[in-house]
Amino acid sequence: MIAENAASAATHTIRTADGLLGAAAARDPDGIAIRAEYGDISFGEVDRAATMCAAALRGLLGEERCVVAIASPPHPDFVVGFHGIVRSGNIAAPINPLLPEHALEHFLSTSEAKLVFVTTELFARLRKIRHRLPRLREAVLVGPGPVQDANDIRTIDDLSAAYEVRGNAMAAPPEMAPDDVACIQFTSGTTGLPRGVLLTHRNLTVNAAQVAEAHQLDAGSIVLNHLPKYHLMHMNSGLFAGARQVPCVAPENAAAIELANRVGATHFYTIPMKLNRLAADPGLPDMRLETVRMIASGGTALAPRVARKLSGHFGVPVFQGYGLAETSPLTHSAGPGDPRPGTVGRVVADTECRIVDLESGAVLAAGERGEVQVRGPQVMKGYLDPGRPSGIDAEGWLHTGDVGYLDPDGALTIVDRIKDFFKRDNYMVSPSEIEGVLEAHPLVAESAVVGYPDEISGAVANAFVALREPVPDHVAVADEIARFVADRVPYYQRLEHIEVVGAVPRSPNGKVQRRDLRAELITRRELTVRPDGTQRERIFDIVGESKDLSNLIAVIARFTTQGDPKAFERFFLEHVEYMRAQEGFGSHQAVTLADDPSVYVNFGWWLSQEAFQRVVQTDEFRSHQATMRSMLADAELDLCKNIFRVNAEKEAGSRGEFDTPLMTVTRYRLTGSAEEFEAAFTDYAKHIRSTYGFGYADLNRSMADRGSYTGIGYWWDPAAYDRTVEHETFRRLRELADVTVEKVNHVAWNRALDADEEPAAAGKRG
Repeated sequence: MIAENAASAATHTIRTADGLLGAAAARDPDGIAIRAEYGDISFGEVDRAATMCAAALRGLLGEERCVVAIASPPHPDFVVGFHGIVRSGNIAAPINPLLPEHALEHFLSTSEAKLVFVTTELFARLRKIRHRLPRLREAVLVGPGPVQDANDIRTIDDLSAAYEVRGNAMAAPPEMAPDDVACIQFTSGTTGLPRGVLLTHRNLTVNAAQVAEAHQLDAGSIVLNHLPKYHLMHMNSGLFAGARQVPCVAPENAAAIELANRVGATHFYTIPMKLNRLAADPGLPDMRLETVRMIASGGTALAPRVARKLSGHFGVPVFQGYGLAETSPLTHSAGPGDPRPGTVGRVVADTECRIVDLESGAVLAAGERGEVQVRGPQVMKGYLDPGRPSGIDAEGWLHTGDVGYLDPDGALTIVDRIKDFFKRDNYMVSPSEIEGVLEAHPLVAESAVVGYPDEISGAVANAFVALREPVPDHVAVADEIARFVADRVPYYQRLEHIEVVGAVPRSPNGKVQRRDLRAELITRRELTVRPDGTQRERIFDIVGESKDLSNLIAVIARFTTQGDPKAFERFFLEHVEYMRAQEGFGSHQAVTLADDPSVYVNFGWWLSQEAFQRVVQTDEFRSHQATMRSMLADAELDLCKNIFRVNAEKEAGSRGEFDTPLMTVTRYRLTGSAEEFEAAFTDYAKHIRSTYGFGYADLNRSMADRGSYTGIGYWWDPAAYDRTVEHETFRRLRELADVTVEKVNHVAWNRALDADEEPAAAGKRG
């Protein structure tokens, strides 16, 4: 079924993206364009500032057409900088001002940016990686905040003023056509490394008109943007309509509502995460919106019950839209007159949508689920990487990678990302659908469902759940919530495990990163399961699986980070998720040194050396490796043969009987023969298996460094380890090798402590 909105939004004559600002200034030069904390700014003032910025950029960069990256804080500087870049004939590349160093380097190096506008916080991160960006000529400061440790950086006002004082007139920029690239918009990176999307002048100007029409924006509108950054969609649609824009930087919903009333806002833009929290705010009954006519949300799904609750309370429609970086971004939107909770509305003007079968590609009828495909003038020109397929077929249909269905009136409901679906017993399972059921439970504030690997079923549903209020027994509540879901879904959607958390982790723009959560959950469970068989173990139960372990190898990597260790950790877990999906991967365990948390040690077990070598030759592995290299001061890699895997016997007890576990990484440098040492380790293994408080240990023999062995161990009871190292079997190992023991912390345990959570108390359903 194809849905199409036949209304024309392309009746304007604006040919270039900066023309949106120029047209607004020509219509109403003294009208207020932006209400900032320091005062109102007119369309004419913004337009003149953008022209000065453009002249400065032409003077700095010359006639060569360059990429200029710009942070997008909710501040007037972004409007001036973005349109100044485009007006100078260069290409703008907006970047999230909250980016960590490795992502910032990826964006700047991938786009080959010659100049970057940064916030003070982003500049502090840029200083650490600037030596690895040879193409970058200068950084310029935008947004609020003092210039700390920034003697070598100019502000955007300094840049423009310098060229104005010199009397520099802007050299004529190259003639720009509607189909020329105006902007590189990076994707959110929820399914891989962020990709650069090439958006043309036509894409941006048409979508500005489409949004203005869908949301009924006009010159009398006052738009409050309660968003973590300045979004192109809101900026350009406001300029097209001649509306007044009010960026809101207050993190609290109550402060945003107060500001909306103070400025007489008519449109209130926000994200689902904030609306979810607003709906659960005990102060909601006392909040009122006096002038707002609509609340619009986007980015991720908004629960229908939240939309209905807030709409009923404030007496205004609460609705959402849909789009991608690849579509400039909006393709669908409900509207003030037809909010349709649960859907993202119908297509915007001049846009078509169809649903196709995931396997055959046949167009499906209303109500049938399949991949969402869209076609329209806002669809991108392609990706920055010319070797990456665009996903646009010969007829102009963009394959979105989302699954959804259309109702008979053409309203679209998004079910999930194709890559988020997983199969249980060959049934397709949608995490978002299970989340919808979960969040109907009165105790559940928010949730995130992922597919957890299962040897029998392929994958099973596991969930992170944040509760509305503290409860004394997480385990009992998790069991009760799991039963609640089980009563309402088919068996293949039932939850087999629940982790109770303080809040569901999200990206800075409010999106759930399922790849990260899945890696986090796997990492948490690998060393917190019971060794008596009541819960499945994937790392330490490999011996019991039907796999050939004769060639099992261990790749032991030791990383010393520079900069923020947590930034490296986040990226490394993304990398591990990629490795997990590769044929021949067994399992992994990541730890940090207890005495030096900047040092990470990762054990990756593979079913053969050939399987590992195949993966390291892939382009994606090499790309990950390059990114990680930029975040490290040092890295060591040791390819080993796994020769011992020691699991505790039932007599050793279980994790739940002890309070504080101990993890160790032990390195052995032989002083005697390998045969004697390995025989001695066999005796040691026999002893520790039945030691009360022991969990797991292994031993790996280096292939490159003869006489070198490394092992990882886990002890439910640290006192048991202290007793064991005094045993005669361990003393014999010391006679045959120099032994170095490092106490380490499990990465997931560290994360839980950082979040003030207690891992052992997390609700579980086995």
